[in-house]
Amino acid sequence: MAPTPGTYSVGSDTGHLYLRTSREGVASRAGHDLLIAVRQWSGTVGIDAATGPDALKVTIKVEVDMSSLDIVEGTGGIAPLSAHDRAEISKTARKLLDVDHFPMAVFVSTLTTSTASRGTIDGTATIRGQSAPASLDVTGDGDTSWECHATIRQSDFGIKPYRAFFGALRLADPIGVEIAVTLRSD
Repeated sequence: MAPTPGTYSVGSDTGHLYLRTSREGVASRAGHDLLIAVRQWSGTVGIDAATGPDALKVTIKVEVDMSSLDIVEGTGGIAPLSAHDRAEISKTARKLLDVDHFPMAVFVSTLTTSTASRGTIDGTATIRGQSAPASLDVTGDGDTSWECHATIRQSDFGIKPYRAFFGALRLADPIGVEIAVTLRSD
């Protein structure tokens, strides 16, 4: 993580943001593990000069349009994920996330620790109007391409994970977040 100091743009035009869900419960075989693409998101990355050997000060603010979630694939399950299933899952997600009242999710960094190619970016995520700490594990090419991974818990944001069949099939509370970006100078 050693790009030139400055301000960079990131978003759906410079990379991708995926969410990964998993299922649990005695009827978990009936459900699907989902890969969900966030089609509209944007933000800025500010990079200050090194604060020590291989250390950077990075500030990030990213906004995610929660209405742009797109079910890319579903693995597992008794039957393949159908177009009807995708539509129903999207409808349920919009309801659980209360997208009509909280259309945007936001991540703002508070602390960065890094070496030339690895780092951790701690911050605050706000989803559905509730904020909680979040950490991104970042790897990079030493320049402008970054991959970030995080796990967030729905319950940290007041979201009760989806349940079906009287709770025998449940969406697991942790959601994986995967981001790959190429920083673009403003």
